[in-house]
Amino acid sequence: MICVENLTKTYDDLEHGPLAAVDGISFSALPGEVFALLGPNGAGKTTTLRILATMLKPTAGTVTINGFDVVTQSAQVRRQIGYVSSGTAVYDRMTGWEMVAHFGRLYDIPGDELNERMTRLFEQLEMQDTRNVLGAKMSSGMKQKVSISRALVHDPPVLIFDEPTVGLDVLVARALLKTIASLRDDGKCIIFSTHIMREVERLCDRVAVMGYGKILADGTLDQLRDEHKKSDVEEIFFDLIENHRLGLQSEPQVSTNGSMG
Repeated sequence: MICVENLTKTYDDLEHGPLAAVDGISFSALPGEVFALLGPNGAGKTTTLRILATMLKPTAGTVTINGFDVVTQSAQVRRQIGYVSSGTAVYDRMTGWEMVAHFGRLYDIPGDELNERMTRLFEQLEMQDTRNVLGAKMSSGMKQKVSISRALVHDPPVLIFDEPTVGLDVLVARALLKTIASLRDDGKCIIFSTHIMREVERLCDRVAVMGYGKILADGTLDQLRDEHKKSDVEEIFFDLIENHRLGLQSEPQVSTNGSMG
């Protein structure tokens, strides 16, 4: 469903030269599972997900979603995915119902079918209290539900969640994770980015630990525990990040004239 091979994204820095936000990563995700990208801020998670969502173009490597290439077939990819982030904006002067309907029409969903889909979504996400509320007056939880429903309105097989619980209170975050688990049970392929260990332990089938633009380890939680001889996922995570950081510090530096520093 999702295949990422040797994905790289670099940015030019006037002082340091090209910097790799994503550095040659590879992974795959299948229908009916939640695949987590677990890492600290700056690890490259959001850059990776924006490439998957066709919002950024990779410097190198390939990404296909449901058989479509994110660069050469971006329009087809966008019909395969729904994208939700913690910073997804809503329109202040539109109600929850109007916003979701607007996105449904962008996908050319016929009127009667769109109305039926929206009715099911608003019931599934318990959005009755959001239907007639203007975006400017919505709580954070309401806004996030609208973001999810407009990502789901065209019934995509792949869903991308980028730190979706950031800024939500504990009850709303818990309800959101329950919704994501339900979507997985419906056969959706879900990519879930987070830095919160508890979310990974509760929700995710497989996890890739990211740091410094690289995937440092991946597998099921049981596989990671067995491989690293630790039961605590948080300890595994911190060890991987710290060991990689120390490894970077110990690497010889190359000066601008090509000599070793």
